[in-house]
Amino acid sequence: MLADSASAVAAPGRRTVAVSGAGSLKHAVAQGQYGADQAGLIAGYRFIPGEPGREIDSDTAAAWLASADESGDFVWLHFNLAHAACERWLHSRLALPEAFFEAVRAGPGSTRIEHVPPVLLAVINDVTFEFGATTLEIATLQVCAQRRLLVTTRATPLRSVDRLRAAVKNRERFHSPLALLVHLLRDQADVLMQIVRESATQVDAIEDRLLAQRLHDSRTELAALRRSLVRVQRLLAPEPGSLFRLLNRPPDWLRERDVDELRTATEECALVLNDLHALVERIKLLQEELAATLNEQTNRTLFVLTMVTVLALPINIVAGFFGMNVGGVPLADNPHGFWLLVALVAGFTLLAARWAFRKRS
Repeated sequence: MLADSASAVAAPGRRTVAVSGAGSLKHAVAQGQYGADQAGLIAGYRFIPGEPGREIDSDTAAAWLASADESGDFVWLHFNLAHAACERWLHSRLALPEAFFEAVRAGPGSTRIEHVPPVLLAVINDVTFEFGATTLEIATLQVCAQRRLLVTTRATPLRSVDRLRAAVKNRERFHSPLALLVHLLRDQADVLMQIVRESATQVDAIEDRLLAQRLHDSRTELAALRRSLVRVQRLLAPEPGSLFRLLNRPPDWLRERDVDELRTATEECALVLNDLHALVERIKLLQEELAATLNEQTNRTLFVLTMVTVLALPINIVAGFFGMNVGGVPLADNPHGFWLLVALVAGFTLLAARWAFRKRS
């Protein structure tokens, strides 16, 4: 099976086998373009209890699902929504509820798991996080889980699905479709934890600059970081209401072990989200402290400008009076007139400075 990433496109220079017929040629082009088979299937695995997963194609999966096999086997089918035949194949071969296709058409939304009898529907998001980015690259995975089937669809590659496929290829054993879904939730929690760690490191650096009075660009960095973290929290945080309803009224086909593992995974996500919320609050406090520091600097600058204005006021007044071109200017014929005026201006300046500093204290 081909990989769930952009590198799945055939490498340049690879030799291809010539295929006769327009339909076969079109199919070969579709394979190279989308990295999937004729149904849009990127990866398919059949799981037997106690054994690792085995790769299957879409035809084998459809035939197996049509059989009346009541064993503990189940399959995982991962589809590429960018493939033209994907949604049509899902409608015709799999008995999926209409709510699943509505979630596919809805696009990105908050992470959630809900029970739509008789299946479980889930939306899982994956993000590419960069500091200072105005937008986040979001990839959404739609999940439909039944007793014998797990269907996942995506339009763009997800790192969480790559990790799950790597676990399956490493012969990790899964006992139910929900165990695969729990693995995806834990992968998402790992992504959140990595974001929290990187963000905390960035906030530490900004806080060090704030304490050292190096405030250049700190406000912009904090605002961009807080905005990105709030959006990550909104998209990746599982909806508590749907999880609460699911854990209290799980489907009949879920095992008690599956419910316990789902509860554990949601608790892990909750712990990470608490750390993320605490980090957002810390950024908010830093923004408030930074705003207070900048206000203090502004007030100090205004005080200096006010002092200059107050101290220059007597000089301007006296210069204005003595600069009038009128008769009767005092001390005009006094040989010590200049120094008398200097003493007068200095006295007024000292009085003004004493008054201004007394007001300051």
